[in-house]
Formats: sequence, structure tokens, C-alpha cells
Amino acid sequence: MSSSEFDTSRLETLLPGVLQRLERIAVALESATGIQAESAFPQDAPAYRWERLHGLLGGGHLVPVREPALIRFEDLRNVERQKEAIERNTRQFVEGRPANNVLLTGARGTGKSSLIKACLQAFQERGLRLIEIDKDDLADLRLLVQLIRNRPERFILFCDDLSFEEGEGGYKALKTALDGSLTGSASNLLIYATSNRRHLLPEKMSENLESRLGENGEIHPGDTTEEKVSLSERFGLWLSFYPFSQDDYLAAVEQWLQHFGFDAARIEAARTPALLWSRTRGARSGRIAWQFARDYAGRQR
Repeated sequence: MSSSEFDTSRLETLLPGVLQRLERIAVALESATGIQAESAFPQDAPAYRWERLHGLLGGGHLVPVREPALIRFEDLRNVERQKEAIERNTRQFVEGRPANNVLLTGARGTGKSSLIKACLQAFQERGLRLIEIDKDDLADLRLLVQLIRNRPERFILFCDDLSFEEGEGGYKALKTALDGSLTGSASNLLIYATSNRRHLLPEKMSENLESRLGENGEIHPGDTTEEKVSLSERFGLWLSFYPFSQDDYLAAVEQWLQHFGFDAARIEAARTPALLWSRTRGARSGRIAWQFARDYAGRQR
């Protein structure tokens, strides 16, 4: 028997065992990287939080949130146009019709995050689920999409206070999930993100110049600008939020004091303390109105 014949027969003998070992290694790696099989999807809950595993291989898993903090659409004031747009978009999504990813930007405390929670409150009985993910974990989006792609529910991926600094790479994974993946995003997943920044990435004055040489030696700084702007453009629906006027702020205070059981006379008496509260905070918003109402109701018993 020649050495080549011996090697071939030996290989045929060893091959089944090698394949079994490779299969076991693949299963172990899949588990270590946090890729959950469909059968391992968490027990049904209205909301989930993506929790990253910070081991050698990274990955993550979904943690059920049994009693999420929700709010009703009707409890939100001074955002009627934004409320109508996001409610319509979410209804289309839940009904299986085309719908857009949504970017909510603008003044702090004006109801951006609350509107997304209101979507869950309104549509959870119709199969809508919310997944909250931190921007630092966006590199796991591919794993998350694989996990929920074949699920019967409809999922909104909620990323709050989204923005990126120079050198952060998570925005590339987000761009791919929004529009650029070869396999496409899951048909049962939309991304709703809030930010105080319209374009999500910092821009420099030099990037708006038609110069051929950037400050850092980059030959075409305009290409960098296009890269940054393209992320926010991948959200099909933009909703902008603005600071409250004094009347808007007082209307929000009135609503929350009614929530705590105050009658009209006591609400009227609270106007001056409410305005003083907003001046000490240096802003007027729905969040500040809520904070005042809680403090005032607590002190008034």
C-alpha cells in the first residue's frame, strides 16, 4: 500500500470525528456570542432590553421587561403633529403595511421618548413589542435582527438619546440595519431613535467648505460630511420638537395637576409657583411641568 493510499484511508476514518468536533465548537461559539436560537427566545413580554455580554466574544441577549413605564398619547401636550405622524406610522407597521424608521430630534424634555412609549401602550395588544438598546451595543444589531426575524410579533427597536462622537463605530452598524444590508432588515422590525442632534454626528465648519484639503490632511473633507449626513437620512420619517411657550408649559402643568386630583381653583393658584419653578430650571418643557406637578402635589398632600 502506498503512502498516499494510507493517508486517504486514514483521512476517511478520521473525518466523521473531526466534523462532530467542529459542530460542537460551532454550537459553543454560537452560545458564547449570544446568538439565541428561535426556541430560546425569552418568554413573551411587552418590552425587552438588549443586554450585552462583555466576555471575550461579546454578543448579548434579550431581557424581558414585564411592566414597562408607559404613557398614553392623550397625556402628551404640544406635540399634536408629531403624535399624529408617529401614531399613523406605527399603525401601518402593526397592520403589516409599509412604514418608516423614525428619528425624533429637538429640544430636551418635549416628549420624544414618551411618544415612543405611547406607541407601545397603544398597540401592544395588537402584537407590538419594544426592544430598548443602548447606542454602545449597536454593534450587536446583526445578532438581534437574526433573533427576531422569524417571530410573529412586530418589534420597535428603541434607541434613546442617540448621537455619536468622532471615532465611534456603532453608527456603521446602524446604517447597515437601516438600509444597507445585503440580506435586508427584518420585515417585522422598525428603528425609532431620539436625539438632541439632527445629524447624529458632530460636524465641523471646515467640512462645509469647498476646500480640497481638510485640516487633518484629508483630501476630500466633503465626503466625510456626506458620510455623517447619510445616517440621519436613512430614517424615513423625521419629527422635530421645539421648546414650550409659557402657555404650552402652563397647559402641561394643568394637565398633570388634574392627574393628581387638583380642582380648577387649586390649579389656578399653582400658576405662579409653576412659572417660578421653570425659571429656576432655565427652561419650559413637558418634563419640567411633570416634575413641578409631582413636587407641588407632594407638598400640598
